[in-house]
Amino acid sequence: MTDPARIPDHGRSPHELLAQIDAAHAADIDWRGGRAFSLVYNVGDHEHEELLEAVGVRFLHDNALNPLKYPSLLQMELDVIAMAAGLLGTEPDAGSLTSGGTESIFLAVQVARDHNRAVRGIAEPQVVAPSTAHPAFAKACKYLDVELILVPVGPDGRADVAATEAAVGERTGLLVGSAPCYPYGVIDPIEALAGLAAERGIPFHTDACLGGWLLPWWERLGEPVPPWDFRVPGVTSISADIHKYGYTFKGASTVLYRSRDLLQHQFFWYDDWPGGLYASGTTAGTRPAPPIAGAWTAINHLGVDGYLRLAEVVRDTTRRLAAGIEAIDGLRLTHRPDLSLFEFGSDTLDIGAVGDVMDDRGWNLDRQQGGLHLMISPAHAAVVDAFLADLADAAADHGESRGVDATYGGIA
Repeated sequence: MTDPARIPDHGRSPHELLAQIDAAHAADIDWRGGRAFSLVYNVGDHEHEELLEAVGVRFLHDNALNPLKYPSLLQMELDVIAMAAGLLGTEPDAGSLTSGGTESIFLAVQVARDHNRAVRGIAEPQVVAPSTAHPAFAKACKYLDVELILVPVGPDGRADVAATEAAVGERTGLLVGSAPCYPYGVIDPIEALAGLAAERGIPFHTDACLGGWLLPWWERLGEPVPPWDFRVPGVTSISADIHKYGYTFKGASTVLYRSRDLLQHQFFWYDDWPGGLYASGTTAGTRPAPPIAGAWTAINHLGVDGYLRLAEVVRDTTRRLAAGIEAIDGLRLTHRPDLSLFEFGSDTLDIGAVGDVMDDRGWNLDRQQGGLHLMISPAHAAVVDAFLADLADAAADHGESRGVDATYGGIA
């Protein structure tokens, strides 16, 4: 164990600090080289990346705590919310820009809790979600003191409608579906689940943190996309991350509601303070400005034609990788994905050991309980052949698994 860090007695030079940072950073995940399949959504466009970096520097020191002091930021934020709302089919002012999917989900659970208390008279509402729902729902329920009921999914990896209906009770305050779920890349039967909720007057949340900024373009490319957004009666809120397939830097997400009336539950107002009125629309007080400006810039730089072009690259790359993996002896996809991410495993090979070999060759695959996981970005189009060649070698020649755990997040 190393000694804990302490504040240095004397400040260090920029040259020395940058040299240390660069040396340490070199050991981090290599996402620019196309060898990372999670965490960063690599657009593979240096012009786009450099544009976002320039915008980030311009707003680096600004504070979105009080948007009235930064009218440029306020307008950017309103524009981003309106563009997201237009994409997903709700009112242009019925949402918020958040720091990421976890905050978007947290706020959706909080709004559902307070709506149930105020409108439905349920003091302690429950959230009913499929077992594949993102852990952010469990996190939100822990922090908000809301009971979470998880329902096993069907053999296709999708939420089981009949099992969900059986889990609904008098205290059910929110039903959840994913579009798609992260582990398998499959879309839950949103239309059936939301219909079940609507019949009982229960709010329904579509977690499209991953798919929200890709599914609309996927559909326009002519791919089959089951109903999932506000066109579905009964869907009352949606989370959609711009820092995934919206191709901006972390952290920018949106949480949207069917009406601004629901959004009102999210606002915090406090005027019993000598400093004056304190108000905020999300959980944060001080908010960094670069993600707001970055999201606005990314959307306006790419436009509809750019998003369609990138969606086509992602679609074609996903198909090449899926077909190539299935052609390797001993490997199989766990489920046929609806979008651009999936898990693959094996009935005959030690899939953990296969992952070890891929690690040794510089590839970064997520380990899941059932296998290895890929999330496809546009930049992966350039590495398909190299990846499949290394994977075929790993499947044909590997030792025993080193026992690397299946993990997604972590605690420092």
